[in-house]
Amino acid sequence: MPGQGFLICPGLVNTYFANQHGPWKYVWVEFEGLRAEEYLNAAGLNASQPIYRPRTPALAQPVEETMMYIAGHGKASTLNLIGHLCLFLDALIQSSSTRREARASRLQDFYIQEAVIFMEHNYQRELTVEEVADACKLNRSYFSKLFKESMGCPPQEFLIRLRLSKAAEQMKRTKASIGEISVSCGYPNQLHFSRAFKKRYGVSPREWRLQNEGQ
Repeated sequence: MPGQGFLICPGLVNTYFANQHGPWKYVWVEFEGLRAEEYLNAAGLNASQPIYRPRTPALAQPVEETMMYIAGHGKASTLNLIGHLCLFLDALIQSSSTRREARASRLQDFYIQEAVIFMEHNYQRELTVEEVADACKLNRSYFSKLFKESMGCPPQEFLIRLRLSKAAEQMKRTKASIGEISVSCGYPNQLHFSRAFKKRYGVSPREWRLQNEGQ
């Protein structure tokens, strides 16, 4: 139907086709990020519920407009595209018929925000869940429970995703060697880094760099 969309999750094989008598005209946007899953969940979209249906045609208009802008401005600055991606995600959440109502701000949300900031400032060095919990003045087991409820994954897994995301960004934006990037992202052992990276992205760091060179 016009105005509808669908989510394609990473790591899943997808097959889709239009009716012969009703060809499609569509645009797609690829994105990732540590909080991508959180924002999609806010719109009520996930692997088991991948179909986007707008609440009204008028609310769907900003979704289409921001997608068309991103698709047509591939050479725009990074900040420009990130800004429009944020506008797209907000429009997606606000217009989705399956959106989830935002929770009222709670004290535990403040703790999780502090934990994320602490990890972003310290991911380059050896870092334990206990240290992050201590920084938030919380018991480790209670902190881990709160973090998983809020972010959808345990704090250790989030830290791994953060490190690998920073590594991927460096491989795309700099000429530093894989070994240098590994160390700078909290992996003094390059073999451990390569294994973790391949598990997350499906290819080795070197292959990923070759595939994404110049993007």
